[in-house]
Amino acid sequence: MPDPAAYAPHEDLLRTARARPEFWRLLVGLVIVGAIYLLLNSVLFAVIGALASPEQAEGFLRGTSALATLVLLFSFVFMTLGVAIAVHQMQHRRLRSLFGARSPCLRQFRQVLIGLILLGAAMTVLPPYGFGAPLTQNLALTTWLLLLPISLFAVLIQTSAEEILFRGYLQQSLAARFRSPLIWIGVPSILFAAGHYAPVITGENAPMVAIWAFVFGVLAADLTARSGTLGPAIALHFFNNSSALLFISLPDTLSGLSLYLLPYDMADTQALRDWLFVDFAVMMICWLTARLALRR
Repeated sequence: MPDPAAYAPHEDLLRTARARPEFWRLLVGLVIVGAIYLLLNSVLFAVIGALASPEQAEGFLRGTSALATLVLLFSFVFMTLGVAIAVHQMQHRRLRSLFGARSPCLRQFRQVLIGLILLGAAMTVLPPYGFGAPLTQNLALTTWLLLLPISLFAVLIQTSAEEILFRGYLQQSLAARFRSPLIWIGVPSILFAAGHYAPVITGENAPMVAIWAFVFGVLAADLTARSGTLGPAIALHFFNNSSALLFISLPDTLSGLSLYLLPYDMADTQALRDWLFVDFAVMMICWLTARLALRR
């Protein structure tokens, strides 16, 4: 564990949460979030199912077209809405209080994102090159560029929603009630990992993908505690998902906005496992880059 002084900025995020730290409030709040998110998504996909053919509806669920991927990413606004209602009803807080002070949050988001973009550029031009087989062009460059502004905004909606829930509402509510970082970092990270455990999609690699998500959650929580805002965690998540969804994507799911597709899919257990180890290393480098950008 880091020096407790390193997490002193986290206290700034906890002031309003400490006014109503009862654990039952968090549990009821999570029920509210889940109910709103599931209800509104059910309505959305009921409408899609009524308007589309079964094949088109399946494509929407997998996000294999540009429109389907945009719809899936923008649907995460329902999660943000659920959190906004939960924190207002259960803690008498405004949604913006989860982010921390506005100016530091925006400044830290910008600092970390610029650092990660520079890191991404360096990794692109330095060896090793390639993915073991040629990439497949998914979208024409002109189409991809035209879609890029709204694609980036959609990814920002999705990644912000997850950070608002896990590193915002969950982490802050637990930290207001429990002192140990093992709880307020560990529990949200375990739940974040559970949300990424999908054996139907990732097969034998499902446990490793879940472990990857757990480690990512721990690193994002660490950045949040060190900075005192959600800005760095959102920047890290945004950079990671933009790379995976908009530039080079797996062909199975959420690939509709990607410029290129990887030469293997989720069913290729060994190839995916090999690159997951690379992803672990890249994730750690990204976290260190964020720390450097923040000077923390």
